[in-house]
Parts: sequence; C-alpha cells; structure tokens
Amino acid sequence: MSKPLGIVAATGGLLAVAFGAFGSHGLKASVGPHLLDVWQTAVSYQMYHSLALLALALLPAALGPLFRCAAWLMVGGTIIFSGTLYGRVLLDLPALGMVTPLGGVLLLVGWTTLVWAFARHRPN
Repeated sequence: MSKPLGIVAATGGLLAVAFGAFGSHGLKASVGPHLLDVWQTAVSYQMYHSLALLALALLPAALGPLFRCAAWLMVGGTIIFSGTLYGRVLLDLPALGMVTPLGGVLLLVGWTTLVWAFARHRPN
C-alpha cells in the first residue's frame, strides 16, 4: 500500500466533489452552458482518475515500480488536464485549452504504462 498515493487520491476525490458542487451551484449564474460543460469534464476526469489512483494506492507495494510510475503519470496528467480546464473557466483564458492536451497525453501514457505493468507482472 502506498500512503502518499492514497493521500493524493483521496484529496483528488475530495476536491472533485467540492469543485463539482461549486460548478453546480456557484458557476451556473456566471458562466454559459459551454463553460459549465468544460467544468464538468474537468470534474469527471479528476474523479475517475482519483478512483483509479486509490485502487493503485491499495495494491501491494511488491507490484513494482511500473505501477508507481503509471500512478504518478496519472497524477500529473490529472493536474494538467483538469487544472487547465478549471483555469480556463475561472480565469476566462481560452489559451489554457492549448495546454490541456498535454495532460491528456500524460493520462494516456499513464494508462499505457499500467497495461504494461500488468502484462509484465508475475504473481507469486
């Protein structure tokens, strides 16, 4: 089990719920439907990946460094992907959307690394 990853995963889930509530109640009056959709995409991806990270945090540490690498790639990808979408909505900076795909690429690399880690893993 990985305590640091568990803390990151739980914090990500907590923030996803808080940001989702803020989007539903605090942003409705101040942004249009398109930006609310952008916000919801950020919240959804953050929650999905927080749950995946929680599962990885609960795996036995003996599963190895590829699993940890996959997890931390997902952490970085989530921060960049969801973070730039949150910033785009809150700061009204559409240019942040140009950085968002970098987060998506990190998420894809994280999932690919996870596939590789499971393919290479040899249970005792």
